[in-house]
Amino acid sequence: MKISKELIKGSSTILVLSVLENEDLYGYKIVKEIEKLSENVFSMNEGTLYPILHSLESEDYLLAYWEEYEGRKRKYYHITSKGKMLLKSKKEEWKTYSVAVNKVLNFA
Repeated sequence: MKISKELIKGSSTILVLSVLENEDLYGYKIVKEIEKLSENVFSMNEGTLYPILHSLESEDYLLAYWEEYEGRKRKYYHITSKGKMLLKSKKEEWKTYSVAVNKVLNFA
């Protein structure tokens, strides 16, 4: 089933922060991890991902650094303590939201 862009847009930040919670990743790997964990329900392109990463970095939720791997430089992203606090807040917000939506839709 295809998910609307509006729903994905509203959850992109929490998805990105969530995959960075346990390990530092570079852009392509972030996309692939989100796809894998969502069983291909979520698919993000570079035009969606990089503005999110740059915004989170500029607000000090992420720290970026370069690392060389097999002769190629990759920009890795690391979630900061401020980013972890944001993720915790976003998770609580998502939980409240999803419970309320499920009640309205008679799923709960």
